[in-house]
Amino acid sequence: MSKFALGQSVTRIEDAALVQGAGRYTDDIALAGAAHAYVLRSPYAHAAILGMDTATARAAPGVLAVLSAADAEADGLGEIPCLIPVTNIDGTQRADTPRPVLAGKRVRHVGDPVALVVAETLEQAKDAAELIAIEYESLPAAVDTKGAVLPGAPLAWDHIAGNLCFDLGAGSDKAEVEAALARAAHITRLELVNNRVIANPIEPRAALADFDTTTGRSTLYTPSQGPHVIHGQIAEAVLKIDKDQLRVISGNVGGGFGMKIFLHPEQPLVVWASRRLKRAVRWTADRSESFISDVQGRDNVSVAELGLDAEGRFLALRVTTNANMGAYLSNYAPFIPQLAVPMLSGVYRIPSIYANIRGVVTNTVPVDAYRGAGRPEAIYLVERVIDVAARELGLAPDELRRRNFVRPADLPYQTPVESLYDSGDFAGVMERAMQRADWAGFAARRAESKLQGKLRGIGLAMYIERCGGGEGDTVILKVDPAGSVTLFSGMQDNGQGHVTTFVQLLSDRLGLDASRIRVVQGDTDVVPSGLTGGSRFLAIGGVAAMSAADEVIDKGRDAAAGLLEAAPADIEYRDGEYRIAGTDRAVSLFEVAKHGDGLGATHTRTPEAFTYPNGCHVCELEVDTETGEVRIVRYSVVDDFGRAINPLLLEGQVHGGTVQGIGQALLEVAHYDVESGQLLSGSFMDYAMPRADDVPSFDCGFHHSPGTSNPLGVKGAGEAGAVGAPPAVINAVVDALYAATGLKHIDMPATREKLWRALRAAQSPA
Repeated sequence: MSKFALGQSVTRIEDAALVQGAGRYTDDIALAGAAHAYVLRSPYAHAAILGMDTATARAAPGVLAVLSAADAEADGLGEIPCLIPVTNIDGTQRADTPRPVLAGKRVRHVGDPVALVVAETLEQAKDAAELIAIEYESLPAAVDTKGAVLPGAPLAWDHIAGNLCFDLGAGSDKAEVEAALARAAHITRLELVNNRVIANPIEPRAALADFDTTTGRSTLYTPSQGPHVIHGQIAEAVLKIDKDQLRVISGNVGGGFGMKIFLHPEQPLVVWASRRLKRAVRWTADRSESFISDVQGRDNVSVAELGLDAEGRFLALRVTTNANMGAYLSNYAPFIPQLAVPMLSGVYRIPSIYANIRGVVTNTVPVDAYRGAGRPEAIYLVERVIDVAARELGLAPDELRRRNFVRPADLPYQTPVESLYDSGDFAGVMERAMQRADWAGFAARRAESKLQGKLRGIGLAMYIERCGGGEGDTVILKVDPAGSVTLFSGMQDNGQGHVTTFVQLLSDRLGLDASRIRVVQGDTDVVPSGLTGGSRFLAIGGVAAMSAADEVIDKGRDAAAGLLEAAPADIEYRDGEYRIAGTDRAVSLFEVAKHGDGLGATHTRTPEAFTYPNGCHVCELEVDTETGEVRIVRYSVVDDFGRAINPLLLEGQVHGGTVQGIGQALLEVAHYDVESGQLLSGSFMDYAMPRADDVPSFDCGFHHSPGTSNPLGVKGAGEAGAVGAPPAVINAVVDALYAATGLKHIDMPATREKLWRALRAAQSPA
C-alpha cells in the first residue's frame, strides 16, 4: 500500500474486511456461557402500573433472573440523565422528566421497558416474559406535536403544564423583528411540519456485558459513536459505581446517524444483570424493538413569517417551533431544536430573526439528534418559506435568492443568530448547480412530460450548516521502533471512513506508507475521550492527528541530530527520515524511536470557531397524475466543503445523506395513532425506507472555498445531503403540482397517496 497524498480519492481501507464478513460487530463477539436478555415493554402509550407478578416467570425453564423496577430501586440504580440545561424565556429552568431504566409506577410510551428477563437462551427469555402478569390502568395519551399543546390535551407528565417542558427565545430582539414585519411590503406566512423519522441503521442496537469475578470489573461491548459518551453515564449516573469498574468497547459499528450517541436503557440494564449474575449477558434488538425503543428524530411543527420590502429583499424572519421531545428528555434532546436557530439566516442577509422554541413532551418514543440535528429542520423552513414567497411575488425562485445572498464581499458575515460565516460563494454555488442541472432547458422537458401525461417540477434549495463545534477531542500518537505508527482516537467510525482518512493524513504528514499506520478506536481503556457527530471529525480529530504528527517530528529532531552528529537546525524531515540538509546522511523515524523514552505525542484540538459547509441541491421530478407516484429523474448537487482531503469519501457522504433526505421528503414517517399512541408504522411493511428505484444517480460537483477556522481548511460533509435534500425535493413537488392544484405547500412526506388526494381534490367541483 503506497503513501497517500491529501486530495486523492482513496478507497476505504476498512472495506476489504467488512465486505468479506470479517468485521467484528457487537453480535459477532462470542463470550463463553453468555446468557440472553429480553426486554418486556409496555403495550400502552400511557398507563399506571397497578401490579406486577413475576413469580411464574422466575420459575420458568432456563430463567436466571426477572428484574423489575423494584429490583432496580433495591440496588440503588439511578436514572438516565438529560445532559442539557435550558433557561426559559421567564428565567426558569426547563422541566425534568426522570427516566428510570425500568418503568415502575407509570409507563409513558409504547415500548417503555418494564422488566428484564435473563435466561440461558433467548427463546426461554421470551417465553418467560409472556408469563409476567402486569395490571395496567390505561391513561389518556398526548401524542400529536401540535395537539399536545392545545387546551385540554392529556398531560404526558402531571407536573408539566400544557406539555411544555421548555419555552425559550433566541436571536434578535423580539420587538425589533415585530417592527420590521410591521413595515414589510409583503409577509409570507407558512406553517410546516418536519416529520418524525426513525434512524434504522443496518446494525441494530446491541449490548453484551461481561463480569470479572476476580476484579469485580464489568466490560460492555456496544455499538456507539464514541464509547466515552455513555461510559460515565452508565457507571456513575445509573449503576452508581466508579468509572474504573466499567470498560466500554465498540467494535465495528454499522451506522448510527446520531442515534447511537445516546444512552438507552438496555445498555445499563445488561451490565446490571451481568453484575448480579456474575456472568456474561447479551441483548440485541430485533427490528420491531428498534422501532419502539431507538431514539427517533425530527418531529417539529413550525410557523415561519418572512417579511420582505417592495424590491423583494428580506427584512425579518419570525419563527415559532413546537419540537416534540417524546416521553423523556434524551441525553441531548433540548439542544437539538436550539441547533436550528444559528442556521435560520440560511445563506441570506436577513437583518432581524427571532425564534421561539418550545419543547413538547408526549407519550411517544424519545426524540434526539438525527443526521443533521437541527440544521435540516432550520434549512427546510428557510428554503420552503423563500420558495413560497417567490411564488407569491411572481419571482423566479433563483432570482429571489440571488437578491438576498450574503456576498463574498460581505464575508466575514455576522448573522443575527450567532453564526459568523467565514468563507463561501453562495451565488457561485447556485449558478454552478443550475448549470449542472440544465435549469435553462427545464421548460422543454416539462412540455415533453406533459405530452406523456406527467407533471414535471424542478426545485432548488440552498443549505448551510454549522459544524465542527463542541468540546475538544484528543488523539495519542505512538511510534513503534519495530516500524509502525499507531493513532488512538476517541472518535468512533460508524461507516464514514475514519480509518482511511486518519491514515491518509498521517501518511502525508509523516511520509510513511499506509501499511505502517494503524488506528485504534472504541475502547475506553485505551483511547482518549471523543465523539463522532456534528460533522466534526476532520475539523477536530483530523487536525488533532495532524498536529500530533508534527509534535512527533519535532520531538524526534533532537535525537536525530545526536545520532547524525549534527545541529538540530540542520536536520530536515521528509519521507519518514531525518536528514542532514544537503547530504545523503539520514536516519529513519523508527530508528530515532529506539532511543530515549520512546517517541509519541498527545494532542487535544479544541475548536476555535465553527465551520460552515454549504451548497445547492437541484431536484427534478415527475408526478404521475393517475397514481400520485413521484419519480426523481435528475438530481444535481454542488457543495462547498472547504478543502477536500478525499473527494471519493466526500461524494459518498453526499450520496448517503441525500438518500436519507429524499427518504424523509417522500417516504418516511413515524406515524402514531393520536388516540392510542400506538406506532402505526412499526415495521418495514409500514415504514417506507428508500430503495434503489426511489433514488436516481446523483450528479455531484464541488465549488470549495477553504475554511479559515482550522489549519486543514475543511468544513465537514457528513450531514450535508440530509440538510439540502428535503427542501429541494418538496420545492420540486410543489412546482410540479402548482399549476394543476394551486397548492403552495405540501408537508413531508409527499407520499403518492397524499399527492393523489391533492390531485383529486383539485379536479373535484367546488
